[in-house]
Amino acid sequence: MSEVQVTIAIKRETSYATIFFFALLLALVLAGCSSESSPRGELGANQELLKSCDPAAPPASLVQIDGTGSSNSDAIASERMTAVDSIARRTAVCSGYLRVVVFSSSSAATVVLFDGPLKMDGATENARLKRIPEAITNVMNKVRSAYAPAVQALPQSGSDITAQLRLAAEWTQQLGGDYRLHLTVLSDGFQNIGMDLAARALSKQDAELLATQPAVPKLSEASVVVAGLGRVAEGAPPSAMVEGLVSYYTKLCQRTEASSCTAVSDYATAIR
Repeated sequence: MSEVQVTIAIKRETSYATIFFFALLLALVLAGCSSESSPRGELGANQELLKSCDPAAPPASLVQIDGTGSSNSDAIASERMTAVDSIARRTAVCSGYLRVVVFSSSSAATVVLFDGPLKMDGATENARLKRIPEAITNVMNKVRSAYAPAVQALPQSGSDITAQLRLAAEWTQQLGGDYRLHLTVLSDGFQNIGMDLAARALSKQDAELLATQPAVPKLSEASVVVAGLGRVAEGAPPSAMVEGLVSYYTKLCQRTEASSCTAVSDYATAIR
């Protein structure tokens, strides 16, 4: 091999080694970014969520889940757990208090799945936010494990949804402090205690008139969401019936003088 050929070969080997080195370095950098992307993404999302919190009025988040058989399916239960997870995370970010219950035929027919403050310890804001994923995992483990036994323990003689508004008012008063009530009722909406909302489809006018009959508490400054309307385990009610339920619960909520009222079929719609 001539001197020129040797020189070219050396240059080629050097070039290949350089390319390999930089390719390896790039792979290591990308691997590091990939492994940290999830926690950083969650932390970033919680940092953005923190901007919407009101430190002067942390959320008193009450989730009331309808445990009657009409909405007893794995798919609906999964949707409800997803909603509870979202509510729990927002509550923790805003240093609030969370209570999750299952109900059926009356204000007395309730089972508590979780009840406690979600205020994280930490010397800095980021240190506190980094504790949230583990805290929410613990909350959801408790809620999920208690959900099915709670539903089985409840009487299945009917569903009294409007009574849950009074329980929400009572709980907020007992909790005290500067909390602001954020009430979420997860139900198909088919109350049959005191009235039968599944008997027929209601027009907007009829639904609103019917909603003036039950006694309701004052929930001033509260945020109220009734979600899952028309979502049943078997079949699907006519759209006119679902629209009647939306009108009924919207009017019922407005009578409480809540600052925000939302009645929808899908919880995800309510939080967009």
